Amino acid sequence: MNIKLIPKNYYKNITKELISSIKNNKGKISLKRTSSNLFRKRKDNKNDLKIDLTKFSGVISINTREKTAEVLARTTFDDLAKQTIPHGFMPAVVPELKTITIGGAVTGIGIESSSWKYGLVHENVLEMDILTNNKIIICNKKENKELFFGFPNSYGTLGYSLKLKIKLIPIKKFIKLEHKKYNDSKYLFKDIAKFQKSNLYDFIDGTVFNKNEMYITLGTFTNKAQFQSNYTKQKIYYKSIKDKKIDYLKTYDYIWRWDTDWFWRSDNFLAQNSLIRYFWPKSKLNSNTYTKIMRFFGKYPFLTKPFGKTESIIQDVPIPLENSSEFLEFLLKVIGISPIWVCPTKIQDKTKFPLFPLKIETHYINFGFWQMIPSNKPENYYNKLVEKKVDKLKGIKSLYSSSFYSKEKFWNIYNGKIYKKLKAKYDPNNNFPDLYEKCVNKP
Repeated sequence: MNIKLIPKNYYKNITKELISSIKNNKGKISLKRTSSNLFRKRKDNKNDLKIDLTKFSGVISINTREKTAEVLARTTFDDLAKQTIPHGFMPAVVPELKTITIGGAVTGIGIESSSWKYGLVHENVLEMDILTNNKIIICNKKENKELFFGFPNSYGTLGYSLKLKIKLIPIKKFIKLEHKKYNDSKYLFKDIAKFQKSNLYDFIDGTVFNKNEMYITLGTFTNKAQFQSNYTKQKIYYKSIKDKKIDYLKTYDYIWRWDTDWFWRSDNFLAQNSLIRYFWPKSKLNSNTYTKIMRFFGKYPFLTKPFGKTESIIQDVPIPLENSSEFLEFLLKVIGISPIWVCPTKIQDKTKFPLFPLKIETHYINFGFWQMIPSNKPENYYNKLVEKKVDKLKGIKSLYSSSFYSKEKFWNIYNGKIYKKLKAKYDPNNNFPDLYEKCVNKP
């Protein structure tokens, strides 16, 4: 069954408008943003041509027979999930925050608890329309395949995606959760590998509270639930991991279980205080609200001075499974950060994505750690320690947050030679910034 949702000619009309607006441009192009899930300092060039892609939002069609959806790039995963779930499907990998767009997760890197089975978000893309060199290029595994595979982790430096065709998976009404406790990381990671190999579960991730209290959460689709939990108002999901061995959530509530409290970071805004939470509007208990508050304080840093000197550490890093215990020990002992999210993944496609070069046969654990920590060290001291440790343990950093690599080191990690060829072929006029210039927080 092919379900069409937005008018047939809508995409054709807005692409005509877009091409018309840039046809005489010879300078830099950048995206006009109203919100962002990037957490690194950026300087807007006033001379750039700012293009508005907000119209590129909506679901074109859902094909339940082929298990695919055709969507516009600025569509959020939340909007897509609301359309697909009533038909018994969801995107194969749904990043954990409601404001993340399909196009954003592909040009960046997106991961979630189904990634052990389906890989990263971009591995579930079948085709893309990409705006680059003042024209729209269709990319898939056969046509313009260099750009198709080179686009993930390019962060708008090779162009912007406008339309994508992605894979869907069949679902059931509920997801049964099993929270298994560990007090030794070696057994935690050993069992993650064991559960992956068993192929009995639909979702696998974990939460580390400290060196003696860590959990693996196993999720399984089911049409029956003994009870049903809800973590969108007074109750807090990450705290339930400690309290419940078994839990049940509606599938929609499961995929957004982290959004209500931005994992656990809502505590920074007193939103976990039961009295404050009672009066806090339910519609404002979400990652979008907390991001806006955080950016406000980032704009006026003097407001945080009474709380002492801190360093913001916001990172996602995949580390090979065999090195994961060492990296976790480093985060807990040296960086002193917790809780920590752990999520397994493995490249599912035999073809490599060169700008985010994970090894095909290697199992990875993605570590997500996002917190302000007290610091009397030089600026970005701990972030730089993280980079050195990730490199030593043969991991790789996602680039949505601040990076501090030298140019030589950066291009050694992110395949500079291949990127240079992609840039020359698909952005010969340098309409878009260079990846290093855009992603590295230079002094």
